Amino acid sequence: MDFKITRVYSDTKGETHFEDLNIPLNNKGDIGFLSEAQKANTIIFRKVTETYDYNFHVSPSRQYVILLDGEIEIETSLGDKRTFQSGEILLLEDITGKGHKTKNIKTQVRSSLFIEL
Repeated sequence: MDFKITRVYSDTKGETHFEDLNIPLNNKGDIGFLSEAQKANTIIFRKVTETYDYNFHVSPSRQYVILLDGEIEIETSLGDKRTFQSGEILLLEDITGKGHKTKNIKTQVRSSLFIEL
């Protein structure tokens, strides 16, 4: 059993890409299926306005972003676009390069959680 996430990263030329990752889960019996532990530095809670549309930017640090509600579109520097919905998790690692665009798809205030690695 795996946990599926999407990685956003920069290559050596500074171009941003998507990569689908599977985090392996181990059967721990009555408590369920767990991944290996990962170290985290800080947690940030965030809300953005319903008109959120942020032009190209890099991630300020390696971080997981967990979408708590709403729906977003992310566009890479190469023009690839993907839509992500409530409950999906991103691993942002494009801390250098050309970055990515992010915009709300639904016209609503959106909540997310950032876990800096």
